[in-house]
Amino acid sequence: MTGNSLTPGVVAGRLTPEDYVRNFADLHEPLNHHEALVAADRCYFCHDAPCMTACPTSIDIPLFIRQIATGTPEAAAKTIFEQNILGGMCARVCPTETLCEEACVREAAEGKPVNIGLLQRYATDILMASGHHPFTRAPDTGKRIAVVGAGPAGLACAHRLAMHGHRVTIFDARSKPGGLNEFGIAAYKTIDGFAEREVEWLTRIGGIEIRNNQALGRDFTLPELRDGFDAVFLGVGLAGVNALGVDGEHKAGVLDAVGFISELRQADALYNVAIGRDVVVIGGGMTAIDAAVQAKLLGALNVTLVYRRGRDRMNATVFEQDLAASKGVRIITNASPVAVHGNGTVREIEFEYTDDTLTPTGETFRLATDQVFKAIGQALIADGLPDLDGRKIRVSETGRTSLNGVWAGGDCALGGDDLTVTAVAEGRDAAEDIHASLMG
Repeated sequence: MTGNSLTPGVVAGRLTPEDYVRNFADLHEPLNHHEALVAADRCYFCHDAPCMTACPTSIDIPLFIRQIATGTPEAAAKTIFEQNILGGMCARVCPTETLCEEACVREAAEGKPVNIGLLQRYATDILMASGHHPFTRAPDTGKRIAVVGAGPAGLACAHRLAMHGHRVTIFDARSKPGGLNEFGIAAYKTIDGFAEREVEWLTRIGGIEIRNNQALGRDFTLPELRDGFDAVFLGVGLAGVNALGVDGEHKAGVLDAVGFISELRQADALYNVAIGRDVVVIGGGMTAIDAAVQAKLLGALNVTLVYRRGRDRMNATVFEQDLAASKGVRIITNASPVAVHGNGTVREIEFEYTDDTLTPTGETFRLATDQVFKAIGQALIADGLPDLDGRKIRVSETGRTSLNGVWAGGDCALGGDDLTVTAVAEGRDAAEDIHASLMG
C-alpha cells in the first residue's frame, strides 16, 4: 500500500462512497449522437489539414470527421484505427489541446477548435462496442517476432505485425498487459476498465500471444530472444524512478508517484487507497499533475505541487495545470527540494528557491507534510540492451537499434515526447520496418 496505519496521518476511506464516485467520474463526458453531429459540422475539412500534420500518428482527421457528419461513425473509426490502433485510448488521454486541436484552423480564427478528441472517442467507442474488429490478418508468413513490453508501443507493433501475417509473442513483466495505459494514467481519464477492454479488442486480430509476469533479464535474455525469434521489438518503457538526491529522502512517507498512480488504478475500491492529510508532489509533468489531482480527489486536505522551474517550463500542459488548480492543488514554482525532515517519518520537506537558471537563491521554506510523491522522471533499468544514447536506447527513424534484428520504440527509445500517441506511432512504424526486413 502507498500508506498505512504505520504512517501517521496517512489513512484510507477519508470520503463517503458518493464522493469517490463523483470525484473519479469521467473527466470528459462523451458526446451523444446529436452533439457529435454538431461538433463535426464545425470542421472546415481543410485540404492541407494542419491538424493531421500535428497528429503524431497522422490520422486523416478531416476524413474521419466527414464520415461522422455523414452518419458513418464505424467508417470513421476504421480511418482512425488504420493509423492508430489505440485510437480509443488516445482520444481519452492525448493532450489534444497542444496537438491537433491547437493546430485547428478554428482555434486560430476563433479561439475554439473543433472537438477532435471527443469526436475520435465517439467514433472509436461505437465500433469497439459493436464487437467488430475492422482488420483481417494476412495469411501466416511463418515468421515469429518477440515483443518485449505490452504497453502502447508494444501493442501497436504487435497488432501491425499480426495484420501482416506474422506470429507475435508479447512478454510483459506485469500481471496484466497495457503498460502505461493500464498502470500509469489517472483513473478519471480512463474509467470502467477501458485499457483492459482495449487490449482484448486489439488482440482479436489473431496471431498474438501475451505472456505476463515475464521480465527481461529475470526470466529471459535478449540473446535468447534473438536466437528464438526472427526479430525482436523492445517496448520496455521506463521502470525506474529518479531519486531526489537529498538528505532524508528514504524516510517513511516519501514515495514515487508512479507507484501511487498504479496502486490507485489497480485498487478494488478507491476507499482502500490511503492518502495523507498534507501531500506534497515534486515535479512538473503529467505524472505529477495526475498524482496531485488524485491525492486531492481521494480526500487530502492540502496538496501542493512544487516544480523547480517556472510554469512555462512545465511538461504538463496548461490545461492540466488549470485542472490541478481547479481541484484545489496549490502550485509552487522555481523551488527545489533540499532536505526531508522527520524522526523516521516525513514531517516536513524543505525547499530552496531558484532563479530561471536553476541557481539557488539561498532563500528556503518548509512545507508540513505526511506524504511526499516524487515525480521527477523515470529511468531505463535493464541489462544487456542495445547501445544507449544518454539514458535511452539509440534508434533510427524506423526504430532499428545497434543490434541486428532488434528494434525499439516508446519511452525506452531515444526521441519522441513520452506520449501514448507517440509510442503508438513508433511501434507501428517499427512493425512496418520489421515486416519489410523479414519479407525482403
